[in-house]
Amino acid sequence: MRLHLPQEGVGDAEAAFEIASEAGCEATAEANAAFHTPPAETPRTPTPPQSALARTGQLEPLLSGFTEEEERQMRRMLQRMDVLAKKATEAGVRLMVDAEQTYFQPAISRLTLEMQRRFNVEKPLIFNTYQCYLRDAYDNVTLDLELARREGWCFGAKLVRGAYMAQERARAAEIGYEDPINPTYEATNAMYHRCLNYVLEELKNNGKAEVMVASHNEDTVRFTLRRMEELGLHPADRQVYFGQLLGMCDQISFPLGQAGFPVYKYVPYGPVMEVLPYLSRRALENNSVMKGARRERQLLWQELKRRLYTGNLFYRPA
Repeated sequence: MRLHLPQEGVGDAEAAFEIASEAGCEATAEANAAFHTPPAETPRTPTPPQSALARTGQLEPLLSGFTEEEERQMRRMLQRMDVLAKKATEAGVRLMVDAEQTYFQPAISRLTLEMQRRFNVEKPLIFNTYQCYLRDAYDNVTLDLELARREGWCFGAKLVRGAYMAQERARAAEIGYEDPINPTYEATNAMYHRCLNYVLEELKNNGKAEVMVASHNEDTVRFTLRRMEELGLHPADRQVYFGQLLGMCDQISFPLGQAGFPVYKYVPYGPVMEVLPYLSRRALENNSVMKGARRERQLLWQELKRRLYTGNLFYRPA
């Protein structure tokens, strides 16, 4: 479980969770396989990342291929998801479903879409996460947004870059399907901005959507602010949110919060041995994190010297 805490008193709390963790990896993988069942005459082959099939409803029964234990795990997970979504609805708290590896993701996305259909009737409460280091990220965003538009529910998206590059490429090479990851970091940045721009234009034209810009990348934040200004989207509209990890990139979070933008600090909560791998993946996810840490250290040193020179060592809020 991770929590989004509002920065500078702007916004409400949010929560995020992993479906794969709730159901167990084996059960999630089985569900994913059910969402990618090929025709009977076609040999069963490993299926690359998300496809439209996982959204259209043309699926075999979800639990048909499960063992008794996997079925029990899946039913418990569905019950927990329902409880979480209902509690989030009652409290007015957004619930963000984390993304996982591509061999889990179609099942996760399908379950999340079902939650969105049920609970995103009046406003976006359930958010799906889109990993923009994937080659098909833009297709996934546009497909889901079009589905929301056609069915009349509110679209909620959290955009991230992605954290499983080594695993994805190793599995693709081992099994023999196309590498699902963008070829370069620059291509991932371009994909992120393309997906974000599409959602921002939807906010301008339709309004039944919200987006979390979960990024430590200063260029991405500048891009978002520029496009919001060009499209006439205002911070007070509370449709665009920014998120960074607690303790990282405060030079981004604080100015945004002080300017009135909804900003959230992402707080991993749980046993240390479970939280540390998550934090390490976040650092690997975005090489701008380490650049940001160096820049943050430089800014802190500059501020310390300024206070020493001016004799105002201890900050006193006005």
